[in-house]
Amino acid sequence: MRTVSGKTDEVVVVGAGLAGLAAALHLAGRGRAVTVVERDTVPGGRAGRRDVDGYQLDTGPSVLTMPDIVADTLGAVGESLESRLDLLPVVPAYRAHFADGSGLDIHSDAAAMEESVLAFAGPKEVEGYRRLRAWLSELYRVEFDRFIAANVDSPLSLLTPSFARLIALGGFRRLDRAVGSFLTDERLRRVFTFQSLYAGVSPQRALALYAVISYMDTVGGVYFPRGGMRALPDALAAAAVDAGVTFCYGETVDALERNGSRITAAFTERGRRIPCDAVVLATELPTAYDLLDRSPRRPISWRPAPSAVVMHLGLPATVPTAHHNLVFGGAWQQTFDELIGAGTLMTDPSLLVTRPTATDPALAPDGRDLFTVLAPVPNLYRSGERDWDRRATAYGEELAAIVEDRLVPGFVRDSEVVHLDTPADWERQGLLAGTPFSLAHNFAQTGPFRPANLPRGTTNAVLAGCGTVPGVGVPTALLSGRLAADRVTGTVSTSRSSAAPATRGDRR
Repeated sequence: MRTVSGKTDEVVVVGAGLAGLAAALHLAGRGRAVTVVERDTVPGGRAGRRDVDGYQLDTGPSVLTMPDIVADTLGAVGESLESRLDLLPVVPAYRAHFADGSGLDIHSDAAAMEESVLAFAGPKEVEGYRRLRAWLSELYRVEFDRFIAANVDSPLSLLTPSFARLIALGGFRRLDRAVGSFLTDERLRRVFTFQSLYAGVSPQRALALYAVISYMDTVGGVYFPRGGMRALPDALAAAAVDAGVTFCYGETVDALERNGSRITAAFTERGRRIPCDAVVLATELPTAYDLLDRSPRRPISWRPAPSAVVMHLGLPATVPTAHHNLVFGGAWQQTFDELIGAGTLMTDPSLLVTRPTATDPALAPDGRDLFTVLAPVPNLYRSGERDWDRRATAYGEELAAIVEDRLVPGFVRDSEVVHLDTPADWERQGLLAGTPFSLAHNFAQTGPFRPANLPRGTTNAVLAGCGTVPGVGVPTALLSGRLAADRVTGTVSTSRSSAAPATRGDRR
């Protein structure tokens, strides 16, 4: 594995999103002196927050899976998950609502899910679910250490027995066909393939290896931090401070000082010079490349994932919905053809409707519930709809009407819109193509073909975040930070969730 050359005692991390925080923790645990520079006044990055009239909104991710990766990140500085974060299991993980009026509780517990599938689709599908669960578990076992949580310098380095096993498992088949080999009920197949939208690819085109996202949801378990998703970056940042990391909030890095091929300091817009032996750029890819004063090898061929309209609403606390609700329209393949192929809005939308107050009532004022409605929409590169500032209110009203029709009677009458984000808002935050989901995970942007975290032209700069390896999502963002740290220090072997903190004198 290639690493940063030369001295790496002092490291600047640009960006306090989840990837930047993870990088800072791993670097601090390996004895580096770390300074994190963040343009916002709080940590989190895409895991954003907004407080409005007593409502505590998560403006980024709403689903937390794979808590062992969070534990490993905190363990890098000798901290435990339990001491920093109160994670609450979400049961059911999701509740699926279908256009024919049927519904299914989706459980991570195998026995509970078998009972749910039996009542929903009969014994034949239960047997298919058992085989699917075993396949998902084996797929994850084969992929994780070698392909997800590892730095790869060349596609040729993937040619290992693990790669052969991945092929044998059908990892390079199409996702919908792979899942369809276990399940015949079309509704169940949606439950185990909709996650490909997070990766920006339709189930009909996504590689089956991305079924590991379904594993994280439907086998690994879904959790929610008390205090909302913001509690995750807050916990990571607090642990980093206690480990000696310095944070500079409310400052933007606008230039890097060079000496030949090495970065020697970061400059903020306030004129502050922060010297460094290495820099981790946990920013949007275009921002990172601008700071490095170079162009990526193939910027024109970048394919961003679809975007989303996200609407937060307050209602009287009288609606007994699940925490996470998958509200499917009747259309399926057509939905992806519209979003990804044609770049148009869904004519029969499928939505994710979240009620975080189902798990933590303190996120809303007394007697109120907080709902978040997420509707996938085309990104700004693909969409014919450009004037989202004008269109936002009307589209929000359309979404509210769908939620009322399919899930919550009286939703339009009883709800108040607290906040709404569109692709235009994401673009104003500096997100590529106005999408919070970064680059799509098509084959040409997967694994060693994704923008590398060790960019050309510098010997001591590393990239982190969802635009580089391993990709989009909370667990993968945390892994991206660890992979960036590995590029700086070399790989450090630790037992899971039990890494002891290094002293500042330990320059491994």
